[in-house]
Amino acid sequence: MVHTLNKQDVNNDAQTDLKPKKFIVWLFMVSSMIMFGGWTSYYIVFSASKGKGHGLVLPDLFIYSTAVLLVSSLCLFLASRALKAGNTGVQRGLLWVTLALGILFGYLQISAWSTLVATGAFFSNNNAAISMIYVVSGFHLLHIFAGVCFLLNAIVGTYLNISSERRKFRMEVAAIFWHFIDILWIYLYVFLLLNS
Repeated sequence: MVHTLNKQDVNNDAQTDLKPKKFIVWLFMVSSMIMFGGWTSYYIVFSASKGKGHGLVLPDLFIYSTAVLLVSSLCLFLASRALKAGNTGVQRGLLWVTLALGILFGYLQISAWSTLVATGAFFSNNNAAISMIYVVSGFHLLHIFAGVCFLLNAIVGTYLNISSERRKFRMEVAAIFWHFIDILWIYLYVFLLLNS
């Protein structure tokens, strides 16, 4: 007896195949939150024991990079809506804009480090609170790189002849992760501002 797969079976198989991958992304985000939570907890304990924070005026480039990241999240939200509306061209364009803004964010972060170095705030110094600025922003930048990879995967999906389920999955994972790193950066930036 030959069993033929109908469209419903194929969609169910695709969803079953994609669920573990989405779970891995969620697991990575939870572990990242724990890691950054540990670092910020260390920062608070260190600052309390020494009676001082980093004592720096954070570079304005951090404000600009925050604005860039917020705009990129808005673009990604609009790209998701375009996908739901079936407008692949608009989705693709907004994904490219989001990707460009992500790269701009990385450039602004590195420029902010240069500004810190120019003021004498080096990674290696006698105040671990200053070093933590580099650690948390540097590891966040690694997360931005991972987010860029997810965005590229979603962009490639708009060019390939793949099922709508897989295209939606690529978009959903990129959006979940990108919004996560956006919220994470806002938390880190506000934390650093309040604990100077």
